Amino acid sequence: MREIVFDTETTGLDPSQGHRLVQIGAVELIDFLPTGREYMTLINPMRPMDPGAAAVHGITDAMLEGQPIFDAVIDDFLAFVDGANLVAHNADFDMKFLNFELKKIQRPVLPKTRFVDTLEIARRRFPGQKLSLDALCKRLGVDNSMREHHDALLDCQILAEVYLELRGGRQHGLGFQAGGRTKKNLATNGPAFDKPIRRDPRPHAPSEAELAAHQAFIKRLKSPIWEH
Repeated sequence: MREIVFDTETTGLDPSQGHRLVQIGAVELIDFLPTGREYMTLINPMRPMDPGAAAVHGITDAMLEGQPIFDAVIDDFLAFVDGANLVAHNADFDMKFLNFELKKIQRPVLPKTRFVDTLEIARRRFPGQKLSLDALCKRLGVDNSMREHHDALLDCQILAEVYLELRGGRQHGLGFQAGGRTKKNLATNGPAFDKPIRRDPRPHAPSEAELAAHQAFIKRLKSPIWEH
C-alpha cells in the first residue's frame, strides 16, 4: 500500500485572509514504511510573512526571495503523490491551504477522501490526551530531538514514524524495509541477505536419562486420569 505523508508551512493560519503556502514536504511510504523517496520545496508566497508564523517555522521573507511560486511547483508535487492517500497531522489545515492554492490557479482540488488524519487516529487511541506531534513523539517513543522549528520535510519524517506506531508498529512489515529492499538477518543482526539462511535441524528426541526420569515421575502420580 502506497501512501504519502505530507506537511505544509504557511504565512499564517487562514488562506481566506490572504495567507499562502511557503513550504511543502512529503515522504513516500509503502506498507507504512518509508521508501527513501522524499519531496520538498519552498514556495514564494508573493506576500510578507506573518511574524507569528515565522516564529513557528523559522522561514523568513529573505529565504523565500527567488523561490518558485505555487503554480511552478504543483505539477511536480502532484506527480509525486499520484494515486496515493495523503497522510497529515491535522489534515484539515493542510488540505485547506493546498486546495485553496489549487482553486486559485483553476486546478481540480484534492477530495477529502484522499486524506488520512493522524490527529483523528490519535484521538481514538488516546482520548482526552495531548495530541500535538511533539506530545505523540513522547508518548510513542519517537525521537524528535532535532525538531527546533517546524519544517515540512522534517515533520514528515517524524510523522511517518508516529503514523507507523499509531497503526500498530513494525509488525506490519515484520521489521523489514518497504519497497522490495533486501531484508536484514534479524536473528544475528548481521549483513543483509537475499536468501534465507538454512540451518541443520536440531535433535529433539529425549535422551535415555530423560526417558528414565519421566517414567520415575509417572510412577509417583496417584490415580492418574488415564487409568480411569
